[in-house]
Amino acid sequence: MDYAAFMAYAVLFLTAAVKAGTPLLYATLGEAITERSGNLNLGVEGMMLMGAITGFQIGASTNNPVLAILASLAAGALGAFIYAFLTVTLRANQVVSGLSLTIFGAGISGFAGQKLAGQPVSEELKSWFVQIKIPLLGDIPGLGQILFNHNILVYLGYIIAICTGIYLFRTKKGLNLRAIGENPAAADASGINVSLYKYAHILAGGALCGMGGAYLSLIHVGAWQPNITAGRGWIAVALVIFTAWSPYKALIGAYFFGALDMLGLYLQKFDIKVSQYILDMTPYAVTILVLVITSIRKSKENSPPKALGEPYFREDR
Repeated sequence: MDYAAFMAYAVLFLTAAVKAGTPLLYATLGEAITERSGNLNLGVEGMMLMGAITGFQIGASTNNPVLAILASLAAGALGAFIYAFLTVTLRANQVVSGLSLTIFGAGISGFAGQKLAGQPVSEELKSWFVQIKIPLLGDIPGLGQILFNHNILVYLGYIIAICTGIYLFRTKKGLNLRAIGENPAAADASGINVSLYKYAHILAGGALCGMGGAYLSLIHVGAWQPNITAGRGWIAVALVIFTAWSPYKALIGAYFFGALDMLGLYLQKFDIKVSQYILDMTPYAVTILVLVITSIRKSKENSPPKALGEPYFREDR
């Protein structure tokens, strides 16, 4: 393969990585927002599955992409509401509540999708998610194809990531949220409604996870299959740590893991004799490696919110 052909193939690979990383981006942003409020929600996988099946069912019955996406957002938010009620209002253990939500979401998607297995997305619905080339930016050699020739939900992911970063680091409400994650008692004493902030951001995070699931079922896979997330929710939880709770870094991290997801498919072009099982295992092995490295590399910049995982009861302050 000559240099020009190799570069063309590399562009195709990186373009596919962006598409594959988009559901991870949504889920990572959702979990990052949740954890900034001081709540550790391990139910990302469950919320993604709830969003995936709800978005697919509504999309299949209405052929309306807006209703499908809104339904997936609502489903993810509903799962997050259950978690928020347990952990914020009832002050239940956050780890147990999150794991229960994952099991609940898997059960809901399995039950609701048992008659949909193998059913593809209709051509009418697919037509709403075609690639749209952004003028001027899409004409940049290489980079234009990789970043600016995608469907609308990929672009929406860029926008949400940037807006989330601005919200967290450049607005008063974002500062309040980070203060709650660091010291909810001090935030409460300064007049911030801790419970309201926690509920609002946990629900927003769940909605984004639901959208990530809908992207998988409606666009990335384009058909319903059981356990369609295939562990991506757990990768998103690890990505939050890997990207140090930063929405900007989440863009890079999500697309990096999207590239790992696509690696096996694109290595076939070079006749590299690697077991498919090893290639399928790569994203998850790298996830473990990331967690190990992050736990060793301790710094103030990369540390989690100090109150993460701790229930807050204002009468205790």
